Amino acid sequence: MSYLSREAISLPEGLWAQIDDTVVKAARRTLTGRRFLNIFGPLGAGVQSIAIDDAQAVSEVEKDGLVTITGRKYVQIPALHEDFTLLARDLETAEQTGFPLDLAKASRAADACALKEDKLIYFGNKELGITGLTTAEGAKKIKKNDWSSGENSFTDIASGITYLAQQGIFGTYSLAVSPDLYMQMQRLQPGTGLLEIDRVSKLVNGHIYLARALGTGKAVLCASDVENMDLVIGQDMATAYAEQVELNHHFRVIETILPRFKREEAIVVFE
Repeated sequence: MSYLSREAISLPEGLWAQIDDTVVKAARRTLTGRRFLNIFGPLGAGVQSIAIDDAQAVSEVEKDGLVTITGRKYVQIPALHEDFTLLARDLETAEQTGFPLDLAKASRAADACALKEDKLIYFGNKELGITGLTTAEGAKKIKKNDWSSGENSFTDIASGITYLAQQGIFGTYSLAVSPDLYMQMQRLQPGTGLLEIDRVSKLVNGHIYLARALGTGKAVLCASDVENMDLVIGQDMATAYAEQVELNHHFRVIETILPRFKREEAIVVFE
């Protein structure tokens, strides 16, 4: 039996393809982290852990003829999931009449799973020992000014980029902002004829992302190139068949992912 157990159920012709299409479209509307993080994988569902190197400290050490690696740790790749149910009678109706099946539940499950992915990328998970963009110990923390007035957002982001440059960190700068901060930049800057968000966008060459997973009042700037960070994917987001309960069919949107930060100094957090 395969990992997704799809062979355990006989669905109307083409329904799996419709479910997959629905899940992918819903996830794409929500996901932001993997839009700027390089993808490492997919490695397969069977890969349960991965090495995370500290780019500044990883090296081989030899002692008494034994060679070990310092600056490296191994972290488990967690599985994220969200379940949904399709009623048996609805499936029978679709098969007998050819009417399209309402897959809103699949769409909501994919959205919820995608939001869990982004929250893991931005906040990590302390209990599991997983670091997020905003919780990285080596990240630079900057108290932001009021982004709803003046040139504060532009000035803050420029300061963040200046800090990264002073650390010798160049490359692709990506900026993720919470919805409220994103809307605060939707205003004309007097004397420029430009929206504040357009000015900020030029600083990061258009790499600006609205991330609802950040909640409110938060933004994170990072040098998102692969030498600094990436996103490890074991099993990419897909739908599995779970079980049949009281005739109705239960499905699971599942993925295994882990954000990997090799150079935490490449992160600036505004809060």
